[in-house]
Amino acid sequence: MLRTFQRQIFRNVRGDRRLNTWSPLATTFNSTNENHSINLLKKETGLFGIPELKTEDGFDTLKNHALAEVNVLIEEATSKDRKRKMVEIFDELSNTLCKVADMAEFIRVAHPDQRYVRAAEDACITISGVVEKLNTHRELYDSLKQVTSNGDIQMTSDIDNHVAKLFLFDFEQCGIHLPEKQRRRVVKLNDYILQVGQKFMAGAVTPRTVNADVIPDVIRQYFVTENGQILVQGFYTDSSNTAVREAAYKLFLFPDKEQEHLLHELLHSRHLLAESCGFTSYAHRAVKGSTVKSPVVVKEFLNILSDNLQPKAIQDFQEMQKMKNAESRIKQELMPWDTPYFMAKAKKAWLNTSTAEFAPYFSLGACMEGLNFLTQSLYRVKLESVPVLSGEVWANNVHKLAVIDEEEGILGYIYCDFYERAGKPNQDCHFTIQGGKQLSDGSYQTPIVVLMLSLPHPRWSNPCLLSPSSVDNLFHEMGHALHSMLGRTKYQHVTGTRCSTDFAEVPSVLMEYFASDPRVVSKFAKHFQTQEPMLENLLYKLCASKNIFYASELQNQVFYSMLDQVYHSGKLTKSTTEILEDVQKEYYGLPYVKNTAWQLRFSHLVGYGAKYYSYLISRAIAAWIWQTYFHNDPFSRSAGNRYRRECLAYGGGKPASLLVSDFLNKEANADTFAKSLINEVDMKNLHVQTIK
Repeated sequence: MLRTFQRQIFRNVRGDRRLNTWSPLATTFNSTNENHSINLLKKETGLFGIPELKTEDGFDTLKNHALAEVNVLIEEATSKDRKRKMVEIFDELSNTLCKVADMAEFIRVAHPDQRYVRAAEDACITISGVVEKLNTHRELYDSLKQVTSNGDIQMTSDIDNHVAKLFLFDFEQCGIHLPEKQRRRVVKLNDYILQVGQKFMAGAVTPRTVNADVIPDVIRQYFVTENGQILVQGFYTDSSNTAVREAAYKLFLFPDKEQEHLLHELLHSRHLLAESCGFTSYAHRAVKGSTVKSPVVVKEFLNILSDNLQPKAIQDFQEMQKMKNAESRIKQELMPWDTPYFMAKAKKAWLNTSTAEFAPYFSLGACMEGLNFLTQSLYRVKLESVPVLSGEVWANNVHKLAVIDEEEGILGYIYCDFYERAGKPNQDCHFTIQGGKQLSDGSYQTPIVVLMLSLPHPRWSNPCLLSPSSVDNLFHEMGHALHSMLGRTKYQHVTGTRCSTDFAEVPSVLMEYFASDPRVVSKFAKHFQTQEPMLENLLYKLCASKNIFYASELQNQVFYSMLDQVYHSGKLTKSTTEILEDVQKEYYGLPYVKNTAWQLRFSHLVGYGAKYYSYLISRAIAAWIWQTYFHNDPFSRSAGNRYRRECLAYGGGKPASLLVSDFLNKEANADTFAKSLINEVDMKNLHVQTIK
């Protein structure tokens, strides 16, 4: 059976759809000339084609125009002579503010010119102040509340009602519906939580400084020493020396009283906020409106998953224990500081080559053409590099892609800011610049996004060459971009990725499946010089290597997710470290290390409070979609079209739980989600065994 499965895949790899020559798209992204995409006509414009942004002073113009329009819309929403649906006015209000704020926020973090950065930051602050005032505008809230409770002046659709309730929930998150004393308390708590969260995040990444004599002489050389002090900046997971990994782990995670205080304040204040707004816990507040709907379902999902996953994770840990035993004459127990090292070592041994050997087959141009081939196969949508006008982009090596449907024409634009530069955030992310929405004249507002990566610049005559993990990241971020492009929502408030947090990662995680399937990778993995395809055995081993020790990796995410839920389930009765020890004992598989406080480095508690489980739910849904629609044929036009029309097109315009159950024809509950991930683990293990 395994051999039959392998032969079928090999037949698909050897099919006639392999790319034979570099396309214009691939050539563009493989070019080493930074000015290749500038329009030769030398027409000038401003950033993103906005004429006002030829200079930084244009932010004042855009900002003032938006504020004037906001006042007109507030007057319309609260007028007794209103003619339009309330939700249409609110969405136009949201769109007016977001078109300035979203674009300005990106420029604030990405533009290399500090004049633009300062102007963008000022615009962000101004718009943020306006939003705060709107969130406390009682007459505006009452007008919306009246409509959601008693109906509007016109017939409304399910989407109208859904989006109107989302706007109402945003209002009530700020406590506007509460008595004045409670409302002021909510505002104060929100401000305090923001301040504490920022301090906690800064502390979470602060290096640990200790006296050099704390480190044994035999391993001191592995650490950076200055003036008798040692700076520990991370876990040293790539060190082959067990003692080095252990020392780094214990020092970096040593309890810090200030961080512990900040975390306790964050969790306590969130609980008070939730209670003030009428919720049992902060988790109840955070999960409302999500795919799973309730923290009770989240915990049920995590418990079912953990019960079925732990035996498989234990097998992984046992294999790692064997590897550790083989490295040392003295038998030592596998510990948390060991797992990243042995996972990397196992993958390297499996491949029997350095990951650098793969890079020549993954030039940026080849990868972009692979994405283009995939979108054309699935959606009849092509990615076409188009010239930019002078002044349109913030750096010379930013590319602009037009996303074009065979029948519908241009769907939107993706600006590709892929290369590292001084001052640029070192992270891979997706920014919405302008969301899609239906306009009053019947046209559609063109979605515009930026994909930001931190790839190395091309060297000499060679294009940028990606590591396998960078290929995964590129496909992941493109999943977000395609969600923004293919979403065709009526309202900007729910465009593309503006959906439930536990669904937002589904399109991006699903793209990782395509990036890990030999049938897909074989279409574009070609040597940048010879255009020879990657050897089949190397290709299959690379794809299979991503599945090694997957169960233990997933179990780790269960542990993190449950810890996050427990922290946000009510008033704390123990210290955060005591809670960590209890949860780790039940939901991980490796022992807690005394005098460590891993949670004080867990910065995701700030941005994903009570929502860290979203990664697992998104992965469960993506796995479910892959197995149902794309496992047999990753290029299926019918499956791609259905996924586009019934899933991506809605953005956040349809409740996520309903969208998932309708698309997959099965109830979206804890048991279904957990089984999806367990099936995925079994399939990945089967894949590894097949290639062996």
